[in-house]
This record gives sequence, structure tokens and C-alpha cells, in this order.
Amino acid sequence: MDFLNKEVTHQKFGKGRVAELSETWVEICFAQGSKRFVFPDAFGTYLTLTDKKAAEAAKELKQRIMTERKKEEEEDRKSRALYQQERKRLLERNKKLSSLKIHPSSQVVFWCNKDEQSKVFHEWEIFAGVIQSGKSKGRIRKLSRLSRHSACLITARDSSMSESDRMITGIFMADDDFIGNQCEDGKISAHPEHRLQFSERESRKLLFWNYYVNERFPNRMTWNAGRYRYLDNIWVAQILKDVISLKQKSNDREKTQNFFQYFCELNHIKDDEIPDPNGVLKRR
Repeated sequence: MDFLNKEVTHQKFGKGRVAELSETWVEICFAQGSKRFVFPDAFGTYLTLTDKKAAEAAKELKQRIMTERKKEEEEDRKSRALYQQERKRLLERNKKLSSLKIHPSSQVVFWCNKDEQSKVFHEWEIFAGVIQSGKSKGRIRKLSRLSRHSACLITARDSSMSESDRMITGIFMADDDFIGNQCEDGKISAHPEHRLQFSERESRKLLFWNYYVNERFPNRMTWNAGRYRYLDNIWVAQILKDVISLKQKSNDREKTQNFFQYFCELNHIKDDEIPDPNGVLKRR
């Protein structure tokens, strides 16, 4: 309804007319001058419309707006509650992350076939797998040693290749908020910046067994079963250091250098204390 020029009564200023109207205020012209009031809140509170139809319309409008305001306030309250809940969760997670102890072998290497590698490097995410035997068979595997300190190494070996020729085809840091023993879906997402996929030329120079050794069986190069293995932190530092020397373009080298520095900082490794690689192939 159009409220302009409608007659109103104010308990203090007396009779007046609606002179101007907006979505949030109404201006009433009284004998002693004009006054502005909140619209439509003032109707039925400070202002009384003489026209009964106009008064009823103002009442309905006021009720509708008040209902909408309450709905918005409730949504705002829920939004603030969700924000506080998420903030609390992040604070607790950050506290957990800051208190995590760095295991000396908190890195992981995966054996991926060609199809899986394409998926990993496209989505920059890898699945930890499921438990294959025992009481927990079929459950999502949790890599408890992994956290934001951890790197995921991707390796490949075709059936025609010797195990000694296993290549490193890529590497990425786990995302900042990753905690292995709290990962319910088994998916390890890559850090948005620290991720590298190697060319075939680079991969052929990055042989996995140059770095890896099982001290219990130091002369063996076998990987007959299992999807992953844990790696010593220092071995990954050695790999990243060697990758830097392989990069020919300055921007690729800078990206790898930043990755290397980030990894060493998180894992408390000093650049000048990293020994030369001493994997099985290096010992022969």
C-alpha cells in the first residue's frame, strides 16, 4: 500500500502526514516541523495511522519484516556458532600439529602403476589403501607417522624393468593440516605449492635404490608386496638436493629449492649436515 500523505497521530507531536518514505525510514510532517522515524517499526508504536486499511497494511508489513529479521538473526547466530566451532577445531588442530613429534622416518614412498600415477599427478592426491588382512581387513589404512612434516614419494617400475631400475617420478609434501592418524578417508592431499612431477629424463636419473636401504638386509633390492614403505627423513632431503641439480630452468630450480628449504625447516634438517646418498646401489 502507498502510505504517502496518509494521516497519522503521534502521542507527543499530534497529527501529521506521511511526507516521505524509504525502506528504512518514514518522514512525518507535523505542524511544528518534520520528523523521521524507523520504518515500519514506528507504526503501531509511536505512530498511529488514521486510515484503518492503511493501519492494517502497516501492521502486516511490520509483522512480515519482523519475522524476516528474526530469521536473519537466527541464521546469523547459527553462522557465528559454526564459525566459532570451526575456529575452535582449527585451534585444536593447530595445537596438535605444533605438538607433533617428528619421527625419524616420517616420510612415505608409494609404488604406483602408470594409470594411478596419471591420477595422482592430475588430482595431486594419493590414497593410502586398505588393510589387507587380520581383524581390521578392509578398513582404510591410516599412516600414523605422516603429518605436515611428511613428503610422499611416487615411484614406478614396469614389469619389464629390474627392481634396481625403480624410478622416482614425483614428490609432494602433505597439506598443511594433514595428520595421519586422524585421516578417515585415507586420502593424502598435496601441499598447494610444494609438489613436483619429474620428466622421464629426470626420473631415469633418480633411482630409488640410490637412497633407500633396509639395514637388516643391506644388500637386498626387493619390493615384492605392499603399497608403501616409510622412508628416513634424511633420504628425502638427499633426493630433493639431487633434484635441484637436475633442474635446468631457473624457475624450476627455484621452485625445487623452495621445496627443499621448506622440507628441511619442517624436519629440522640442516643443509650442511646432509650426508651423501648411501643406498643399496651406492654400496655396490
